[in-house]
Amino acid sequence: LQGQIVAENSVDGTEDYQRAVYEEYLSRRDFLIEGLNRIPGVYSPNPDGAFYTIASLPVDDAEDFCRWCLTDFCWKEPGSAGETVMMAPAAGFYVTPGLGRNQVRIAYVLNKEDLARALFVLEKALEQYKSR
Repeated sequence: LQGQIVAENSVDGTEDYQRAVYEEYLSRRDFLIEGLNRIPGVYSPNPDGAFYTIASLPVDDAEDFCRWCLTDFCWKEPGSAGETVMMAPAAGFYVTPGLGRNQVRIAYVLNKEDLARALFVLEKALEQYKSR
């Protein structure tokens, strides 16, 4: 839905609207990249022209980690139903075998509040994954 709104307004919208959307996505990108790079062992470069980043994680097999996040990991705080994170293993985005094995693709289409929560849950997932 958000993509449809952006598409419609990119045709009919004003330059001010387009600038505001551009600035919002730059802000989300910077927020996500800074947050990822603060997590121990995680590194993400600053993407220039996408709504996602490829982040290196301190895991040997990102596909296994992503699967584990969806099937076995659930971060629960008192009063919460539990949370996890969903990422795409990055190896499938490379032609060369072996590249991206410890990387994930993370989109930054969420608002900053949701991105902050996802970063928190990702850090908790990495802590639990390494200690299992």
